Amino acid sequence: MRAKFTLAASVVFLVAAMFVFLSPELKNVSRETFADETPTNSQVSEGLTCQCGCGLTVANCNMPTCGFSVPMRAEIDRMIGEGKTRAQIIAFYRHQYGEKVLSAPTTEGFNLLAWTMPFIALALGGGLMVLAVGRWHSKQPSAPADSASGAQPASFDPELRRRLEKELEERR
Repeated sequence: MRAKFTLAASVVFLVAAMFVFLSPELKNVSRETFADETPTNSQVSEGLTCQCGCGLTVANCNMPTCGFSVPMRAEIDRMIGEGKTRAQIIAFYRHQYGEKVLSAPTTEGFNLLAWTMPFIALALGGGLMVLAVGRWHSKQPSAPADSASGAQPASFDPELRRRLEKELEERR
C-alpha cells in the first residue's frame, strides 16, 4: 500500500515539475515587450529597483532628491523620446547594473529556481509530513491483553526490582 502511495506521489510531483519547467507561459514572462505601444516612464521604472538603498522601485522611490531615481527617470524619458521600447531600456540598465537592478528575477536560467523553489519546498515538505504521519500511525503499540488484570510482564526480574528499591532508598 505504501509503495503504491509513494509511486503515485512521485508521479504527481514529476508531472508538476515538468509543467513548471516546460510551461511556455512562464518562459515568456520576462520577455514581455510593448513593441506596439510607446512605454511610459512609470511602466519602465516599475521594472527597475532604486539603488539608493530604499528598497523601492525607481517609480516609487519617495526621496525627492534621490541621487539614483531622479536622474534615472530623466534618462528613461530621454530613451522613450528616442523611440526605445520598455524591453530595450530595461536591458540597457540590466547590462549597466546587473541583475540587482531588476525589481523581479527573470524566469530564465538559474533565476527560474527563485520562482519555483517555494512550490517545490512546499510539495516536498507536504510529502514528508504525509510519510511521517503514515509511519507514526502504523507504529502505534497495541495494548497487552492482560494489562487489565495487573499481571507483571513475563520478563520481570525480582532481583532487579529489589536493587532498584534499595538504590532509591539510599538516595533519599
